[in-house]
Amino acid sequence: MKKTTTRLADGRELIYYDSADAVVRDAVDRRPLEPVATDSELREDPLLGDTVAIASHRQGRTYHPPADECPLCPSREGRLSEIPDTDYEVVVFENRFPSLTGDRGRCEVVCFTSDHDASFAQLTPARARLVLDAWTDRTRELSQLPGVQQVYPFENRGQEIGVTLGHPHGQIYAYPFVTPRTSLMLRSLGQYAERNPGRNLFDDVLADERADGRRIVLSGEHWTAFVPYSAHWPYEVHLYPHRRVPDLLGLDEEARAEFPEIYLELLRRFDRIFGDDQPPTPYISGWHQAPFDDPHRRDFGLHLELFTIRRTSGKLKFLAGSESGMGAFINDVPPEAAALRLREVASA
Repeated sequence: MKKTTTRLADGRELIYYDSADAVVRDAVDRRPLEPVATDSELREDPLLGDTVAIASHRQGRTYHPPADECPLCPSREGRLSEIPDTDYEVVVFENRFPSLTGDRGRCEVVCFTSDHDASFAQLTPARARLVLDAWTDRTRELSQLPGVQQVYPFENRGQEIGVTLGHPHGQIYAYPFVTPRTSLMLRSLGQYAERNPGRNLFDDVLADERADGRRIVLSGEHWTAFVPYSAHWPYEVHLYPHRRVPDLLGLDEEARAEFPEIYLELLRRFDRIFGDDQPPTPYISGWHQAPFDDPHRRDFGLHLELFTIRRTSGKLKFLAGSESGMGAFINDVPPEAAALRLREVASA
């Protein structure tokens, strides 16, 4: 992997990731951009202990532009974009409309391909591996920023999820706090260790799912994908490496090499859940990594969580009174049925 770092016209960092060392990236951003102006602050909820980012400047972010005005496509004559070069493989750059900024974290955009009409599921295994390497590199670099406690690479896919740009891309949030979901995992991890000395919660969850088998979606030599026993979403899959590591930096070469095959197949199955005549399945996919300074980070288990808000053809799972008001989920699809369906739509 070759990494080339440059700056956009307003000073934001942009990084090209290329598979060949011979590639030269020397294009200059010729747009007359004003410096990024943000108005972001963090507020702690005194009742819940949650941290909320207030970012009013995001109201002005780009919203569903025409395909020929996509800011994530390569630049061309007469149409300059966020990526100065005329083509690219994988690109990461600082978000112009970040939720977290300065000593309050950082937000980055990850473009998986220059093809506007593609999807992650359509990437080649080599390109998916390059994205994995970019996620890993960004985790390493962002972990060095002052105040950053946790890094979350994720992809929002589909207008139903709230995506405002159709180009295949994801984001990386470098949080200056430990997120509520991770805090709950760490609490459960500690309580489990107290009840079961010498045992690890993540290890036992994976072992129990593999022993049961009913919720396994697919499995390789180094990864297993399963629908969790108490899945919150109609179709939700967790992807675990067989060797527990706290974050992407800990994956060995064998796990990295197998990941593209497993993940691309998983995404292709998601697109077939509801039938070939249905629009592409909206989903959220994200890497759960250990906080950098937590004393129990070595006990945390890196894993990817993938879910869709579509519960059946033409119907979405809305987070209504119980879910939004109380955080108590009600799932319409039994996890065993969801796993069966995901096995039924395996690639031929």
